[in-house]
Amino acid sequence: MTDHAIDDWKRAGESGDADLAATALAADAVLISPLTDGFSFQGREEIRDLLASAFTVLDGIRFDGDVRDGDQVVLFATATVRGRALTECQRLRLDGDGLIRELTIFLRPLPAVTAFTRALGPVLARAQGRAGTARVLTAAGALLDGVATSGDRTFMPMAAPTRLRD
Repeated sequence: MTDHAIDDWKRAGESGDADLAATALAADAVLISPLTDGFSFQGREEIRDLLASAFTVLDGIRFDGDVRDGDQVVLFATATVRGRALTECQRLRLDGDGLIRELTIFLRPLPAVTAFTRALGPVLARAQGRAGTARVLTAAGALLDGVATSGDRTFMPMAAPTRLRD
């Protein structure tokens, strides 16, 4: 198995090229959302469209590590979204041709995840021609992001190790 698809996938992410990313995907690839269990993205074209939107809200994607075992690859990356540092882990499962057949994404920390949700939801809705849904997602995203950000700033420090609070 060659690493051609993985190299293209990483290069596509770092350059924001959804078309190049799509060449690394199997035709029936599945992307399992980091934001909801309500749905996944099915097929090369649907994932390409998602990535095109995601690349408009993420800045400075950089892959900085990987772990490989047979037909599975785990990639580690960093980016920023709305000025917040985002850390990403991608679990890739490859098919017999070395193309990505399944992609599960994990993101942290929570304030960056909610910033990503806030930014991406309306972009996706507008790309699908759903302006009304984009307005609803803008308001809902602002609420979710505000709660996560203020909670991180106000309440999470209360749980910090004692040496960090004093």
